[in-house]
Amino acid sequence: MLRYFVFAIIFAVVAPAAGVADTTLDADAAWAKAQAGELLIVDVRSKQEWQATGIPKNAKPVTIHDAQGLEGFYRKLLAAVDGDKGRRIAVICASGVRSNRARRFLESKGFANIVDISEGMLGNGNAPGWLKRELPTEPWSG
Repeated sequence: MLRYFVFAIIFAVVAPAAGVADTTLDADAAWAKAQAGELLIVDVRSKQEWQATGIPKNAKPVTIHDAQGLEGFYRKLLAAVDGDKGRRIAVICASGVRSNRARRFLESKGFANIVDISEGMLGNGNAPGWLKRELPTEPWSG
């Protein structure tokens, strides 16, 4: 009985952490995977943010702030990946809030391979972010 109890406690603590790891990626790892052609980075921030900081090099800018709401965002992202809902995509925003929302929304729409660069461009309390890591950016040419 004690073994079962210990196993249940370990599973309850470890299993959720494993699930989180499967849905997030740090900026360095995302950049390496993008360079290797293993994923596409999609910047979901606003046009004003893209203008201010640029976007991750070779990323697709598809704002979550679409005038047609989340459905407009979905349609534009679907077009950006040529309808391939199985394509490996990493979404990024400023600090991880919108990218997490975008990831969950896209998963609800049938995307199967979405991860969140949860530290974002500017960082958060957990990690420094794309810019402080000095990962490459390029100007947004709206």
